[in-house]
Amino acid sequence: MKEILRTEYFLEPGYIYVTLTPTIIQTVLGSSVAVCLFDSRLCCAGINHYMYSRIDNPEKATVRYGNVAIPALLKVMIEAGSRIEDMEAQIFGGACLENNPNENIGEKNIAIARYILEKMNVRIVSEDTGGTMGRKIVFDTTSGHIAVLKVRRLRHTDWH
Repeated sequence: MKEILRTEYFLEPGYIYVTLTPTIIQTVLGSSVAVCLFDSRLCCAGINHYMYSRIDNPEKATVRYGNVAIPALLKVMIEAGSRIEDMEAQIFGGACLENNPNENIGEKNIAIARYILEKMNVRIVSEDTGGTMGRKIVFDTTSGHIAVLKVRRLRHTDWH
C-alpha cells in the first residue's frame, strides 16, 4: 500500500483554509467554532475558525465572525470545484468557558453554523459542540476524518 504524503497546517483563529492536496489541519477551540467541509468526489476540504457569531457592519466584516466565515468557506470550496450536494459539514467547539459563563458566546457560535449550513443545504454529518471543555481538532483532508482531543483547560502548548 502506497503511503500518502501529507503537509501539515495549523489554522489560527480568524482564518479559513481550503486545500485539494493531502493535508493534516489542526486548530484549537474554546468558545470559538470550526466548521469543516469535505467533498469526497473532488477530495477537496476546507475549514474555518471563527470567534464570534455575527457582525452586521460590512466595514468591519471579517472571517472572525461566523456569518462571514461560513459563506466565505463555502464560496472558496465552490470556486475550487466543489458542489453543495457533494459537501459534508462537521461542527466543532462552542464551549462555555469558566471565565464567561453568563455570556455564552459558544452557543451563539454553534447556532450560526447550524443556521447557515441548513440554509445553504449543506449536510451536517457530525458535531462535537458545547460543554465546558476546549478542543484540539486534527482534520485529515484525504479522508474527511477528524480527531477531537478534549481538554479541561487550554494551554499555550496546545496551540502548536
